Amino acid sequence: MLRRSVKWVMIIAGALTCTMFYAAFAPHEVLQSNFGQTIEGPVGEVVVRNWGVLVGLVGVLLIYGAFREHTRSVALLVAGASKLVFIGLVLSLGWPLIQLPLGVALVLDAIMVTLFATYLASEALAKRRRA
Repeated sequence: MLRRSVKWVMIIAGALTCTMFYAAFAPHEVLQSNFGQTIEGPVGEVVVRNWGVLVGLVGVLLIYGAFREHTRSVALLVAGASKLVFIGLVLSLGWPLIQLPLGVALVLDAIMVTLFATYLASEALAKRRRA
């Protein structure tokens, strides 16, 4: 079933991931709403804006992969790896951070990673059966 609906999974996951483009325009607000704190100074602002754009581009990659089947696996691998690193980094900081609205993002990212991995595994199995 996931193999048939992966396009919509990728579009929805990509759209949710693209919301991080907001950090490029409102870095302090994004940090405050997600982490409960902000970074002061021009270097912090540049880093957060860049982070928002990079995460947003992963969302664009997911949407692109939804419509271009030959790029789907790469898009899912890159997005999944990015989300796994983010989950790991946040979990390494401990429970207080997870209780913020960031916890919702972690759960959504974990669901996305699980769906991506399930799809990639089913594709690998299907390829092996055809060979």
